[in-house]
Amino acid sequence: MFDLSPSLYTGRLWLIGGTQESAALAQLLVAHSLPCTVSVTTATARSLYPPSPFLQVWVGQLSPEALPLFLQQQHITAILDASHPYAVAISQLAIAFAQQYQLPYLRYERPLITTGEAIESFESLTSLLASDRLGGERVLLTIGYRSLQLFQPWQDQARLFARILPSTQALTAAVAAGFTRDRLIALRPPISADLEQALWQQWQISLVVTKASGTPGGEAIKRQLATQLGIPLVVIARPPLTYPHLTSELPEVIAFCQRYCR
Repeated sequence: MFDLSPSLYTGRLWLIGGTQESAALAQLLVAHSLPCTVSVTTATARSLYPPSPFLQVWVGQLSPEALPLFLQQQHITAILDASHPYAVAISQLAIAFAQQYQLPYLRYERPLITTGEAIESFESLTSLLASDRLGGERVLLTIGYRSLQLFQPWQDQARLFARILPSTQALTAAVAAGFTRDRLIALRPPISADLEQALWQQWQISLVVTKASGTPGGEAIKRQLATQLGIPLVVIARPPLTYPHLTSELPEVIAFCQRYCR
């Protein structure tokens, strides 16, 4: 058992990253000279963060077995969770270890968007796939490559297209799910409104499926275009997760970090 008593540490923050807002938070922490270790899952995400003596970037998957050593080696005294709203596994892991080792935890989450017309909501991809909403439609999926396999049974009932990240892993998963290469486009967000509109029109999309990922995830642009073009937008709700402490206010984040990481 690792001893994670706060008295052992000089006080570094664990920033759970990989998102645009986590990169912005890292900039703020560096500006305030707050020591921080940001964790990301891919080497590509490393480039999001500024070089600084106050900031370390840790690349890899953190498991329940590996996390205690990570917390000890990085001298973590507090956790700032800025992971993607749908990356519930890492949030659940961080919350569990924060409670076990009595580490202060704060969840920073992008606000929900509620504006726009032509919007339909489903509580999960499972509930969408259990309905007949996709039948006969030309559907653009902007939900991440990991979920595309769920749509494989619908390949014969709808014309499915997908936007994925430009990576070999994403392309391999999409092809395995039955997507031909003429129905895939690989782009890294953010996507401009003009490019988004051109893609919808080029593929003659009649229905778009996305996640409630907020403005950083391009949701606001999709809602705007859905209203403008009269194309229905299906929004998959964020997974339900109870966070011990949650905010979308940057001053609260800075106050939290200054309290525990100086």
